[in-house]
Amino acid sequence: MLVGFMGAGKSTVGRLLADRLGVDFIDTDHEIVRRTGRSIPDIFVADGPEKFRELEAEVVADVLATHSGIVALGGGAVTTADVRMALDAHRVFYLRVSAESGFARVRESDRPLLASDDPAERYRSLLAEREETYSAVARVEVDAHGDPDAVADLIILALADELTAGRTS
Repeated sequence: MLVGFMGAGKSTVGRLLADRLGVDFIDTDHEIVRRTGRSIPDIFVADGPEKFRELEAEVVADVLATHSGIVALGGGAVTTADVRMALDAHRVFYLRVSAESGFARVRESDRPLLASDDPAERYRSLLAEREETYSAVARVEVDAHGDPDAVADLIILALADELTAGRTS
């Protein structure tokens, strides 16, 4: 499972990991869009953030129960207690990104949470609010500032270390 704030590279790194490991990849944001036939900004605006989080929690629970490959969660999924509890049984990697790097990656997108007079400040504020939660649900934190291939390599090394440690204990 990959968690992290918007712009951390969860989808990009997730696809790379899935390809390298020979497993399937699913992005829960894309799965929400597929299941509802609506964009995430549309769901946020029409139904409100609370309804979106409820829908997201349902989709995440279903994906975690049925998918055995790499899963990238939406940036706000961990703000829901049910999602955090569901993650307890999974290997979770937090893709950590600075506010500057992450915002540079999403500045041209239509992210509903960044709709404000100062989207960069809004990004910094939301990231600061969530950092502790990302850390709390993750087994491993990975610096996601670099090239996505390098980030995927770091995760594969962490997986190998975990497997090696499991054999020696």
